[in-house]
Amino acid sequence: MSERQGENGREAPDRHGFGSFLRNLLEGMPWSERAESEETRCLAAPSSGLIRVHNANGRTCVIGEDRTDVQIQAQKVARAESESGAASLLEASRLLEERTADEVLELEVAVPSKWNRRGHVNLELRVPRGTSVEIAAANGRVTVTGLCGAVKARSSNGSVELSDVVGDVNVTTSNAKVCCCNTRGKLVARSSNGKIELNDHCGSVNATTSNGLIRASVEELGRRGVQLATSNGRIVLELPDEVDAEVDIRVDNGVIRNDRPLCKASRERNGRLRGRLGNGGAPIRLRTSNGSISLR
Repeated sequence: MSERQGENGREAPDRHGFGSFLRNLLEGMPWSERAESEETRCLAAPSSGLIRVHNANGRTCVIGEDRTDVQIQAQKVARAESESGAASLLEASRLLEERTADEVLELEVAVPSKWNRRGHVNLELRVPRGTSVEIAAANGRVTVTGLCGAVKARSSNGSVELSDVVGDVNVTTSNAKVCCCNTRGKLVARSSNGKIELNDHCGSVNATTSNGLIRASVEELGRRGVQLATSNGRIVLELPDEVDAEVDIRVDNGVIRNDRPLCKASRERNGRLRGRLGNGGAPIRLRTSNGSISLR
């Protein structure tokens, strides 16, 4: 009787052959093994009130709280061709910190790059509410909430989401959406391929995207007014009941829907609508090449 035959003479299942085959097949494949760890740091808040963060790969979240220090939680994730390779990459991944001469706290995530190994670090920062932040992210979502300071955020391949921010905002993303809720101040938003949604904003707005919807609701109009433009997509603007503004809307290929009473209104055949809301004043400029525009 052979080693693979059971007592009844039939061939017994190979308990090790297939599993060994899979292990041998997966061994050495890029990113087949994963390692993960967490790190927490507490730092003194910068006297300048400004924090700069550079995180090439991973989520970045900043939360404003009633506190006097900066708490950083870093979740490090590494994938490699082997367990030892993943552990080595995890160990080599670093969160670097530096304070500049003008007392700016700079944080940078450094992850070694190899063709068969990948790593990323998810950052969560809990900071004093009065902090201003500048965030640069290549591949990862950026979220900021609860701040009373200026916010500048840029992401190449990841959404940017802000909420409950009082301060000037400048956000840019290449291939993802921008979403801001309950913000106050001067707001500038840019996206190459993604929609822009601005809800319950108080202040001026300047938002543009190449391909995507722009939807904005303004609770209080700023002195510089509202400028929204997209090449391919709809624009929807919701204004407060009483507002003083000069309206100029243009559509190349689409329709204009206006639910507001305009004084001295003029509608031209080339897809343009102009007029005055209230006593006039702050400019409202809405533009799209291919899509509709709704003023509510």
